[in-house]
Amino acid sequence: MQKISGEYDNSFKIGNENEDEEIISLDNIRETQYLIVPEGSYLEDDSSNVGEESTMLSSADTTKMPQDGGSLFESCLLMSNSIIGAGLPFSFKEAGVWTGMILLIVLTALVDWTIRLLVINAKLSGRNSYQDVMYFCFGKSGLIAISVFQFAFAFGGMCAFCVIIGDTIPSVVASIFPSIVNVPILDLLTHRRFVIVLCTVCVSYPLSLYRDISKLAKASGLALISMVVIVVAVAVEGPQVASEFRGRSEVRWDFIHRELFQAIGVISFAFVCHHNSLLIFDSLKKPTLNRFAAVTHFSTGISMIACMLMALSGYLVFTDKTEGNILNNFPRNNFLINIARFCFGFNMFTTLPLEAFVCREVIEIYFFSNSSQSFMRHVILTTSLVGGAMTISLLTDDLGIVLELTGGFSATALAYILPPACFLKLASGDWKSRKKIPAIACVAFGIGVMTLSTVLSIAKIVTK
Repeated sequence: MQKISGEYDNSFKIGNENEDEEIISLDNIRETQYLIVPEGSYLEDDSSNVGEESTMLSSADTTKMPQDGGSLFESCLLMSNSIIGAGLPFSFKEAGVWTGMILLIVLTALVDWTIRLLVINAKLSGRNSYQDVMYFCFGKSGLIAISVFQFAFAFGGMCAFCVIIGDTIPSVVASIFPSIVNVPILDLLTHRRFVIVLCTVCVSYPLSLYRDISKLAKASGLALISMVVIVVAVAVEGPQVASEFRGRSEVRWDFIHRELFQAIGVISFAFVCHHNSLLIFDSLKKPTLNRFAAVTHFSTGISMIACMLMALSGYLVFTDKTEGNILNNFPRNNFLINIARFCFGFNMFTTLPLEAFVCREVIEIYFFSNSSQSFMRHVILTTSLVGGAMTISLLTDDLGIVLELTGGFSATALAYILPPACFLKLASGDWKSRKKIPAIACVAFGIGVMTLSTVLSIAKIVTK
């Protein structure tokens, strides 16, 4: 291993150098920083000059005029869309209402910190992607780790989205056309497995074959609207649901439940957006740390409020009956809930291809980085990924276990283990120094949660 050092001033500036308010103070990296460069890495010596290069992400793609980027508001929408999910009431069922609220607040603060820490890591290393930062810090083993966890997170998302399609679309069809259940062949549109195959093969799979996801990325606005509709629908309709759908009232205010660690996995699955945080940072007109901090604080704060509202509205009504997809708890003929189901299911048509793109890129970068593009390989990989996710969704209708396993294994690593681990590699000073203790504690927390949540989730699958 070789060490390259560079001196930092008390503060440094990123973005528009003519605006004094964009100066960023980094008290925790004032002294000499030691950056670990793996031997034999692809990094050139002249690109590792920390003092000059690390203040901007070293990529030609990041060089842009201010008007080419997005506003703070647009970046907040993009990040918030990556966070809000429909499995939060289920996490309260697993943890208990009071513990669930505490976990949601604490994990929101932790995710907020590690998202910003990841961008600081990118600054210190001069890299512009999560993969590059991991390779810079840990070499080949770092690239393997980030590839495994990103693939698991994206593929788990694909499986979850297929399950959601099966949960939502048949209910909407049956609600709009009640008599369709008596019509031969057409009644298949109310059958969960048929709808999953039909929608995946005819809609999501063709969209997944796109090499360029820019057109699909525009659907993020629709996705955010869908999440808002779900939150409003659950908050409005939950208190009005009939008594036969409600859960036991005696467990409603329990402080803690036994599936605490699985609940952390479910919340983490909803909140982890580290895989696109650097893209969001780079999308800012002025990519400065204080502007990105504002985006992160606002996005995670608003998302926490929305998730808390939905989690409490759903769990306090359905308690021990709360399902992984809260919309499944409502009757099929609920008009507002069916609007939410339609929005949620329709959104999955475009969200699944985005996750397929992530999975495919992980495989391409790791296994075929030195090979030319191949249309046949592209089709085979896409078919295998979409087909695999569809098959798993046909085997289970339990969204909760998918969220638990994916969140517990991959989301905890992406959010709580890898960003602070990189910081420990990049920052100078003794391991017992005050600035490193939070990172060490976060890594220990992440490893503990990942191990327990994954083992307990697998045990639940085996014993079912």
